[in-house]
Amino acid sequence: MQSIKDVVPTATKIDLINRLAETGLRTIEATSFVSPKWVPQLSDASTVMENMKLSVAKGDISFPVLVPNLKGLEAALALDVQEIGIFLSATEGFSRNNINCSVEESLIRARAVVDRAREQNVRVRGYVEMWSPKEFADFLKILVLRC
Repeated sequence: MQSIKDVVPTATKIDLINRLAETGLRTIEATSFVSPKWVPQLSDASTVMENMKLSVAKGDISFPVLVPNLKGLEAALALDVQEIGIFLSATEGFSRNNINCSVEESLIRARAVVDRAREQNVRVRGYVEMWSPKEFADFLKILVLRC
């Protein structure tokens, strides 16, 4: 939803997620806890997740949310989210444009988010954006050095 220029109404998002749930999907990434200043399309993340709590009662469906940092994680934890996704980029340019920090800084942030999520018994999934095999290899070198 963050790629869409116009803000999609909250009710439309909730309806779409519920329709996806009716197809039999068991995992649906519902929203992202990002800054409404930078991503106004997702400023309703809390409302969307409050509504997903009702859907969980209908079946065994997981609604992970994307969290870019500890602030996003804390907002998700306040709503008893049980699964999160973290996003890293293998390229400096994309990392700076998307999460406003270097790849190195993003790894430090991600580590803090993962550690805090684990403390709360929240499942974590990771996403890596990459543009070329070389950029991915460079990313892996940084990752290996950090871990």
